[in-house]
Amino acid sequence: MRKKQVKQRPLLPDPKFGDQLVTRFVNMMMWDGKKSIAFKIFYDAIDLVEEKKQDDEKTALEIWKDALSNVMPHVEVRSRRVGGATFQIPAQIRPDRKISIAMKWLIGYSRKRNEKTMSAKLAAEVLAAAKEEGAAVKKRVDTHRMAEANKAFSHFRF
Repeated sequence: MRKKQVKQRPLLPDPKFGDQLVTRFVNMMMWDGKKSIAFKIFYDAIDLVEEKKQDDEKTALEIWKDALSNVMPHVEVRSRRVGGATFQIPAQIRPDRKISIAMKWLIGYSRKRNEKTMSAKLAAEVLAAAKEEGAAVKKRVDTHRMAEANKAFSHFRF
């Protein structure tokens, strides 16, 4: 078979929390293979979240996971040509893709913030996303709204 399903490589859990999701996030955040720097940025951001958080019953890592789940989209629109016209067709998203998209948005909108260091930017975006505000959550809402608006074309699904 030519188009075989790609085998997922096992990720090592991160050194501090022992969580594979953290490693996946850090791998996405990393630039030029500088993994130790990416880990430092992430851990500093988590420490900042720990300082700035309002509710005391949740740890900073739980707040980060809440933020990630608040950013996660459930539907997206995919372009499809039907008879010369391009339609935006709403489609469900696979669970692993949901996580990837959420991480990309969280990192991307963190980088665009105005704070001084990347860890401060990331911490601010995580706190905003945990409260269901911020640019990354707005992106999810816009994506859902677009899928809702194009629900009429869902019969063209592939």
